[in-house]
Amino acid sequence: MTNGRTAQQVAKMRTSGLDRLVQGWAVSEAVGHKKPDPEIFRAAAEAVGVPLEGAWVVGDSPHADIAGAHALGLRSVWVSGGRAWAADGYRPTHVAVDVAAAIHHVIRSA
Repeated sequence: MTNGRTAQQVAKMRTSGLDRLVQGWAVSEAVGHKKPDPEIFRAAAEAVGVPLEGAWVVGDSPHADIAGAHALGLRSVWVSGGRAWAADGYRPTHVAVDVAAAIHHVIRSA
């Protein structure tokens, strides 16, 4: 799931090849809700045909990704890129330096 304009975000997914690696996606413009609104998380789960319960959220935005996951009681991995956590009131379940490490953690935790 991503915030942004549908055409731009879908083009990014197709150009990068990500569209061939995921089951589906939710773009905020198409869904009508932006992260951290719970509705975009629900739309993402619906797009891939899985329940939201038990899901992991992997993201690089403390506010949009991790706060959204926290509000829904979901596990999360913050992709820090080497940054220190600065948000108050919530924390990610796990911190990873990059996306590969984040995905490895989620797979290992399954």
